[in-house]
Amino acid sequence: MATQRDESSNNQTKVSLTIVKHLFSKESEKNIVFSPLSLQVVLSIITAGSEGSTQQQLLDFLRFKSTDHLNSSVSHQLSIILKDATSSGGPHLSFVDGVWLEKTLSLQSSFKQIVSEDYKATLSEVDFKNKVGITNLDLMVEG
Repeated sequence: MATQRDESSNNQTKVSLTIVKHLFSKESEKNIVFSPLSLQVVLSIITAGSEGSTQQQLLDFLRFKSTDHLNSSVSHQLSIILKDATSSGGPHLSFVDGVWLEKTLSLQSSFKQIVSEDYKATLSEVDFKNKVGITNLDLMVEG
């Protein structure tokens, strides 16, 4: 009998294959490199911050019944993927994700908590109206 975690893992594989099929249908003559994990984490964070029909459509696409189940599943996967399992120390995978918010806007504290605790992501305020703020964001992403 499959566990809920097995089902979530299988569903995430199906979502990744859906994305791959879409990418290759649009760019069949080109080489494509992407991270299914990164895309799913980004879509999951967006799902956690959305409401109503948008949230439901994202949950349907990601194949989860609720945001609680989604957040819990992704948090569990990230804790396994990023776990230091080498004898010499250091992760097998380096993974950084973050949420950059226009500094004049605010987020609900519950969303901030989900992003930092479940998704291990950083929250940063950026002045998108100022070229210096955008340049600093570009440097963070490149670095």
